[in-house]
Amino acid sequence: MRAIVSRLIRVGGVAVLFALLVRVSRLATAARAQGAPLPPIAGPLAAISVIVLFAALVAEKTRGPEANLQKDVLWGISLGGLGAACAILF
Repeated sequence: MRAIVSRLIRVGGVAVLFALLVRVSRLATAARAQGAPLPPIAGPLAAISVIVLFAALVAEKTRGPEANLQKDVLWGISLGGLGAACAILF
């Protein structure tokens, strides 16, 4: 049970950090653009996140417990990317 909670905390931390980095990047781009429309990134970000999600699913099924950190990073990046794409769209 403790290992599951630890993994959930790591995945959540990576997801939140990735989503925040996307947000900061968008704000920096908006500041440099000085009112010009920002390029749409929600679609490509969601597509890449789905690809990473599939990689996380495959790693979860094929890798052992020694790769938990790598699997957690994959899960976090995919969930954070999907969350950031949804935040941009809605």
